[in-house]
Amino acid sequence: MALLETFNIPHLPASYPVHVALYRDVQNATFLRQQLLAGNADFEYALIDASMVISRAHILAAVFRAVNDYMHDRLKSRNVHSEIVFSLNPANSIADSFRKFGIADSTKDLLVIKVSTGPEITHDSVAAHLESSVQGTSKPVNDQALAEISDINKIKKVFKLGAVPSPNPKDSDRANGTHHDDAKRRLELSMLGAIALRGS
Repeated sequence: MALLETFNIPHLPASYPVHVALYRDVQNATFLRQQLLAGNADFEYALIDASMVISRAHILAAVFRAVNDYMHDRLKSRNVHSEIVFSLNPANSIADSFRKFGIADSTKDLLVIKVSTGPEITHDSVAAHLESSVQGTSKPVNDQALAEISDINKIKKVFKLGAVPSPNPKDSDRANGTHHDDAKRRLELSMLGAIALRGS
């Protein structure tokens, strides 16, 4: 079965649990994207190119914003799942958000997010559907796994953070681990600030 994680977002009602899965070496990105574009309700997910995500905090910030807007009838896109992709972007363009953060035919590392907007959407139902629909290797959704996937240069370009030092995984040894962690945290905080300020 998929390594699907289900959790509640802090400061939001427990009636909106969020289901998140991460896949590597995805073989059927074109099919998944086609289902999304066709509006197939069975594939109503946030399908995100995982190389554009730096951490769990990045994911949680986008999900919080999207679910909060969904609860208050403030969605700017089609549904709460497209709103999550939109919320990852510091720019105020839905099309740009999907181009930069959404699944592409070439996507190999995929982050899948599903919000329970009804009682029929459960951990088991989502896990079973993903198991039968996504051809890839399921991985745990943690910062370590995301760090192996993140394309820091592309992320910095999208967020216009060229002046912020890049975290270097080679600095993760015992002597230099603090430098790596500090650089990553600084980049993450700059990104989260850009997401929070967008459209405010």
